[in-house]
Amino acid sequence: MNSRWGLFVSLLMVSASCRTDATITRNMNDVIKAVESIENENPGLSMLEVVKGIRKTVGFQTNLIENYLGDESDAHNLAMKPSVAEYVSEVVHHKVSQFGEEKGVVLTLDGSNVALAPMLLGLEAGLQSTTKNLIPGLYPLTLTENLAASFLHHARNEQTTVPLGTKGFWDSIKFPKVYTLSGLPSLATDALLTGGIDGIILGSEVAKFNHLEISLSNLLKSYYGHKLDRAGLDAAPHLISQKRRINFRKLLRFSSLKKQIADALTNHLGFDKNSDLKTLDAVMHKGFEKFAFVYAVCPNIITRSQWGAAAYIGSPTYLSLPVPYLFIHHTYEPSKPCTTFEQCASDMRSMQKFHQQTNGWDDIGYSFVAGSDGNLYEGRGWNWVGAHTKGYNSKGYGVSFIGDFTSSLPGKSAIDMVRYDFTKCAVDAGGLSSSYSLYGHRQATSTDCPGNTLYQEIQSWEHYKSYLP
Repeated sequence: MNSRWGLFVSLLMVSASCRTDATITRNMNDVIKAVESIENENPGLSMLEVVKGIRKTVGFQTNLIENYLGDESDAHNLAMKPSVAEYVSEVVHHKVSQFGEEKGVVLTLDGSNVALAPMLLGLEAGLQSTTKNLIPGLYPLTLTENLAASFLHHARNEQTTVPLGTKGFWDSIKFPKVYTLSGLPSLATDALLTGGIDGIILGSEVAKFNHLEISLSNLLKSYYGHKLDRAGLDAAPHLISQKRRINFRKLLRFSSLKKQIADALTNHLGFDKNSDLKTLDAVMHKGFEKFAFVYAVCPNIITRSQWGAAAYIGSPTYLSLPVPYLFIHHTYEPSKPCTTFEQCASDMRSMQKFHQQTNGWDDIGYSFVAGSDGNLYEGRGWNWVGAHTKGYNSKGYGVSFIGDFTSSLPGKSAIDMVRYDFTKCAVDAGGLSSSYSLYGHRQATSTDCPGNTLYQEIQSWEHYKSYLP
């Protein structure tokens, strides 16, 4: 892998020989506990002073950062316990090893993997801003430079990289320690981009309102720690990580970001605008369109490796795309909607085990599964024939909602995720025909699926057909 992994690769890591128990897990709850400890050791400091002090502690100071956030020399020398200092240095510093381990990434309650560096830089930019409408450095510090570097790197190494969004998986969901990338690498990993998006959202939020009385730990708790009830996202506050994509779409002017990336390519990364104009246009168009598609159009898709899927039994049969049909299901069992990533991932593993070991199928039957936590879970996925609708598995996708919807409906957010976000994503990606027909599972076989109430609901959806050929 290329040694230039994002904006923050060159910082020195703390020696592994002096690790303590505080460094074992990599989740946002542990980060918040560390921040609380720092705040307790340094009473009276504002959120901005704490954020700047953390940056000084871990040694972030590049020309780009100095240009927008100033010299770190005026930041407070924070008092903190050695174990906390060590932990913060490890989880904030971003680096990808030659073996694909991505450091400086933490797992959040909603199942996202967040690089802390761009998130904290965006937050600091917002806290320093004197106007809510224009925050100097917000996009360069969070997204622009990483996207530009990745697009250019991919243009020069097309066979061995992807332009953006390499995802990974944790060694454990409950006790995450090691996050390993899967697939071809990119300089703008999924965690870096997610952290950058959070940096834009939180930076914009703190610039709009007076946050002098709010601590960093409380802001992180409210954003990353909100627990959804049965109503899912419908009754939740707007500023939570589960609504990241909704908020991002509202905030971002994509044309402006695209222009900034083009400027970064020509002004900072050595791209010859005259001789490489055609290449620049191709790099920009392809890379940026994918970024907008993955992070603003499609729902957040939790991959098989992220939810801990067992291996497919045998060899999968590939679908002939685009497929003409979309079938809607409910799981019935589990009967309760899941509202956390941990529970939804557990439900996915349970269903896969039942489908493989009891039903004797090669894998979990559904193509995708919708949780009430804001995530869509990959089952057989885009390319493999499923086992969801007998007689039509090779002709369509089967999307199921987790829960029993015989007498109730999934939350509106979950419905909208499938009805609008998934279908647009599937059509635009070339997986689902633009003239697809939508059906309930019961229209293909003798079953009550997807439940009376949900079946009545989907009859009002676009592309619903009352007759199945």
